[in-house]
Amino acid sequence: MSKITLTSHLHEVDECRGALRVYSDGSIWRSSKPSFDVPVNDDGSVLWKDVIFDDSLNLQLRLYKPAISPSFTKLPIFYYIHGGGFCIGSRTWPNCQNYCFKLALELQAVVISPDYRLAPENRLPAAIEDGFMALKWLQAQAKSETLDTWLTDVADFGNLFISGDSAGGNIAHNLAVRLGTGSPELAPVQVRGYVLLAPFFGGTMRTKSEAEGPKEAFLNMELIDRFWRLSVPVGDTTDHPLVNPFGSYSPSLESMALDPILVVVGGSDLLKDRADVYAKRLKTWGKKIEYVEFEGQQHGFFTIDPNSDAAKELMLIIKRFIDDYSCLDSRQQLKHF
Repeated sequence: MSKITLTSHLHEVDECRGALRVYSDGSIWRSSKPSFDVPVNDDGSVLWKDVIFDDSLNLQLRLYKPAISPSFTKLPIFYYIHGGGFCIGSRTWPNCQNYCFKLALELQAVVISPDYRLAPENRLPAAIEDGFMALKWLQAQAKSETLDTWLTDVADFGNLFISGDSAGGNIAHNLAVRLGTGSPELAPVQVRGYVLLAPFFGGTMRTKSEAEGPKEAFLNMELIDRFWRLSVPVGDTTDHPLVNPFGSYSPSLESMALDPILVVVGGSDLLKDRADVYAKRLKTWGKKIEYVEFEGQQHGFFTIDPNSDAAKELMLIIKRFIDDYSCLDSRQQLKHF
């Protein structure tokens, strides 16, 4: 854990869940401990390893696959991009790792969880760019002549689903817009759909759920505003195109061709209205979009309590979405597992 000695002229300006502190001179303190210090539930049913996907930035991702699978075909790939308001979080945090274990086992998928540069040291669009580079790494694996059989023997590169939690959901949306239908930039890898879990969108005008939501919410407005203040480009507002899909400076999504999108939100999440409007507008414009709201659930309920009934129901919904949009014709027989 880094240490800062405060002087009479130095004071704390911002703090994020005990993991990040910003001081009046612009200095940054980050804890080596995660905000969610829970036990890692690694029982051996899922195999995993870390890989560097960007040498210049030393950015890593974590790969997961079921240790045993009854399937005789290769497994779909499911990207899971962690949340944290673009300011905190990591693939290594135990809440993220535990959820990836569940995703790999219950979806019967190869799960890839990439890190990305965090704000305020690296403001947007850094996180979006890193999300794209993590996908280009996967493309390189699909094209490589020196194959990493740990991945290639089980992964179906023609069945990729990109998901993100909160800020990760925002990244997933922006990747969907950049890649378009069929993701030709990633060939031979092909995206089949996107899963936006409590996507972290913003805007200068408050929604009803933001204005009237409880101040004691897990993700309250004070924290939401703080995350945006630290992550939007200097001089910009939350109507920035990467933050607000429908801001006055945002490109219209009406004419854009997008792959299928599943949007999930808790009914007590202050970001609920933004997710609802997002799904309704895209549906009005003819996009393949599904919206699921879990009554009474808070922001990030699925990782906070992954064994809850709501989290279990969500897993079934994600599984059905993958089954609905997987291209079965692209599946190849496993050489060995």
